[in-house]
Amino acid sequence: MKIVNHRLVADDGSPYPYRDSPNKGGTMVPEYLVMHYTAGSSAAGSVSWLTNPAARASAHLVIGRDGGITQLVPFNRVAWHAGQSQWAGRSGLNGFSIGIELDNAGHLERSGGRWVSAVSKRAYADDDVLVANHKHDRPGIPPSGWHEYSEAQMEAAFQAGLLLMAKYALKDVLGHEDIAPGRKSDPGPAFPLASYRARLMGRSDDAAEVYVTDAALNVRAGPGTEHAILAGSPLPVGTPVEVLEQQGVWWRVDVQDTVAGVMDMVGWCHSRYLVKV
Repeated sequence: MKIVNHRLVADDGSPYPYRDSPNKGGTMVPEYLVMHYTAGSSAAGSVSWLTNPAARASAHLVIGRDGGITQLVPFNRVAWHAGQSQWAGRSGLNGFSIGIELDNAGHLERSGGRWVSAVSKRAYADDDVLVANHKHDRPGIPPSGWHEYSEAQMEAAFQAGLLLMAKYALKDVLGHEDIAPGRKSDPGPAFPLASYRARLMGRSDDAAEVYVTDAALNVRAGPGTEHAILAGSPLPVGTPVEVLEQQGVWWRVDVQDTVAGVMDMVGWCHSRYLVKV
């Protein structure tokens, strides 16, 4: 794919599907990429809503679970995706960011033995749900369900994100939850933001701290045993991890291998069982 006149175009020159949203502002120079989930039940439904004037919301791209991409706003125009937001001492990120919406139900509630969206009332299979705490949850709050992202969707998000980073020299990749904490929870713990950011921006081999596990080790949603154990745990002995953050003995790591079929695992583990390479 490539970008021509701020529109997404396939390598053969054919344009990606475009549905012009009326919910947009004037021209801008993008500086950040902001990731969202739709909290809807289908990509088509989200595109329909985000192109409805009544929504007073939009995004530059909507990516379906099958990897299909629909553009709603040119990349040099303001899309109404961030709302009240701030980052690095500046507010109103609509004015200087590109927003990508991923078709995903987001936060799910347990009801009648099933995981159910409070928005659409649709139920989701346990295999499609990550049980975890959100990074902004207060200590002691029990973990809840989060709709998993599909592999095709993540690959499309990576390809689009890589192109956007290069074309517009974007400074960083953020979650809606980062720029509007307490008000928004997307893209949520099921989205591997740290790994996604690293893939788009490139890893610094000099700065990376790589360790391996010296025991079977659980990876958790937060720094402490009160947080939920992530799918794919425990990590086998010898699994390489990159350390992203430290809070005392609890370290946030990016697991470098695919473990038990789980890719891009990012979470917290006890540093006692990690040995530096």
